[in-house]
Amino acid sequence: MKHKDILGLYELSAEEIDEILTAAMGMKKLLRQNIKRLPHLQGKSVTTLFYENSTRTRCSFELAAKYMGAHVVNIAAATSSVQKGETLVDTGKTLDAMKNDVIVIRHPAGGAPRLLAETVKAHVVNAGDGMNEHPSQALLDMLTMRETFGSLNGLKVAILGDILHSRVAKSNLYGLRKMGAEVRMFAPRTLLPSGLDRMGAVVCRSREEAAEGADVVMGLRIQLERQHAGNFPSLGEYAKYYGADESLLRYAKAGAVVMHPGPVNRGVELTSALIDGGASRIEEQVLSGIAVRMAILFLLTKEELA
Repeated sequence: MKHKDILGLYELSAEEIDEILTAAMGMKKLLRQNIKRLPHLQGKSVTTLFYENSTRTRCSFELAAKYMGAHVVNIAAATSSVQKGETLVDTGKTLDAMKNDVIVIRHPAGGAPRLLAETVKAHVVNAGDGMNEHPSQALLDMLTMRETFGSLNGLKVAILGDILHSRVAKSNLYGLRKMGAEVRMFAPRTLLPSGLDRMGAVVCRSREEAAEGADVVMGLRIQLERQHAGNFPSLGEYAKYYGADESLLRYAKAGAVVMHPGPVNRGVELTSALIDGGASRIEEQVLSGIAVRMAILFLLTKEELA
């Protein structure tokens, strides 16, 4: 890796993304063989520092580190010195003094991981910052697509839902475009940020237009916790006009798959028939998540282990 930290896919090159995905494919093969005792991070320490709630991402990073032999410490802001007024910079300096090798951070403020990375000697991995980026989630999505189709180049990916608040959508857009995929986006106008076309997205006028000939249909979670105004009349209306159901897949390419970063609001972003159906890759994304995070942690520290 050319970078000390993984802060977002905006700044990673196609070559670096490919390096992570290739390493993750190897890690995933080991996981499928139920091999969960690896020496890759032996003697290393990894701290997860979460200022927001998380289940999948936090657990995934923790398991990834433990499977490779690292010492893992979890810090939740709600039960840490943050409640006593400690700043992020001071927390970072304290963790550095404790000789942490990697700090995985989730924070409600965009740019917080970068501030931390500029403060500490440890490698910093962004596990989601505000409405900015969530690089490891996009990488696990891309790994799942690459395993399914063999390559990302030329894929057509439809992303539907709360794009305005979604750091997952932004990281997927940056990453998929760099790897040669076409990214289509559709959302209620109130949940569609301006400038997506300048970022390389194809902004569609309907969910059917977005799904037409698509290889992947990806739903995004309605982030009610980030919405302080009525951006749509009701969940029922949202599901009817902006969610994905079985009829929508008729517009997609034969063999198209359904994805979602989770957790899914069943019957809102996706119907249960899609979530549990043969086209779903949602459970596969979970395994991809551990493999990608194993690859990230290993690649960031491998020069030190050499």
